[in-house]
Amino acid sequence: MILRTTVLLLTVLSVITSQLPEIHAQEKQGKLQIFILAGQSNMEGKGSAETMNRQLADPQKKARFQHLKTGDQWAERDDVWIDYLGNRGQRHGKLTMGYGISQKDSQKLFGPELGFGWAMGDLLDENILIIKTAWGGKSLDRDFRSPSRGIPDSIDEVVKKQQKRKPELTKEEYEKGYGHFYRLMMEEVKMVLGDLKTYAPEYQGQGYEIAGFVWFQGWNDQYAPTSVADYEENMAGFIRDIRKDLNRPNLPVVIGAMGHQGAKQKGKIKQIADAQAAVAEQSEFQNTVTTIRTADFWDTEAEAAFETHWADKKNRDIEKWQNFGNDRPYHYLGSPVFFYNVGVAFAEAMYPMLSK
Repeated sequence: MILRTTVLLLTVLSVITSQLPEIHAQEKQGKLQIFILAGQSNMEGKGSAETMNRQLADPQKKARFQHLKTGDQWAERDDVWIDYLGNRGQRHGKLTMGYGISQKDSQKLFGPELGFGWAMGDLLDENILIIKTAWGGKSLDRDFRSPSRGIPDSIDEVVKKQQKRKPELTKEEYEKGYGHFYRLMMEEVKMVLGDLKTYAPEYQGQGYEIAGFVWFQGWNDQYAPTSVADYEENMAGFIRDIRKDLNRPNLPVVIGAMGHQGAKQKGKIKQIADAQAAVAEQSEFQNTVTTIRTADFWDTEAEAAFETHWADKKNRDIEKWQNFGNDRPYHYLGSPVFFYNVGVAFAEAMYPMLSK
């Protein structure tokens, strides 16, 4: 099932939830709900907190994001916690701004976890723990390759290319990288589950449920010989394996299809996005896997600002550019609007599947 959620609907949800009374962790009952978020650099998060601050100065956009601040500080959720393992180590705490790819105690960047956690926290009556595992520059074809997919037939071709840069590399050494980050992801999940009191301090032994899994990745699968053609089956195998390893046969899964280029998607980017959508259409995944076309959330306003105030070197104006974004197009321009709205869309797509 492919779910297309409009920014208008997201805005309505934001306005409604921002008017609800504040809900604290101790008021919520039931099993701790655990969501796993995984992927590469855009799951790590490139949304700019500085640009979000500038968005809050715009009266038309303030209503959308004002709940993210308490006075001059970024607000924290008392009912949603997060553990994040990525390129710069592990961090954990209450959900707030800053769990993107940034240094410990920095609040410069955020990813889909912010919108996802905020929306899901408003939707559920239980406390929530997000486990996010994301590393930049990783493929599903190799780095996150799940156990059932084995070693691809194209390995000899790949190794030969790698040996041009590193002649001493052996095939056996290269094989060890297949599934390395899948294994790191599963190790992190199991470690957190074994020490819930540390990662969700309000946890009182009431039990937990691994409620859902969100995947946002795709860029690096443009480059291996068969990774585009194999993406759909790699993703299907990945879902089967995480369900088996987590002992959740019908674990709800949301796939964030690549959204680069927005409505102008073409080439390998579109092929991978289409493969990500096709997985959810497979009969075995009906009603338990949903794909979000993140191209629907491409920030055209940030794109126009990038072209005018950054890409045009003769007229570059960083101050004006940073009103809308803070990164390259392959990181969705660092648009806080994109990263927050996509996170909310992931939560809205996940929620209907939870009861099933």
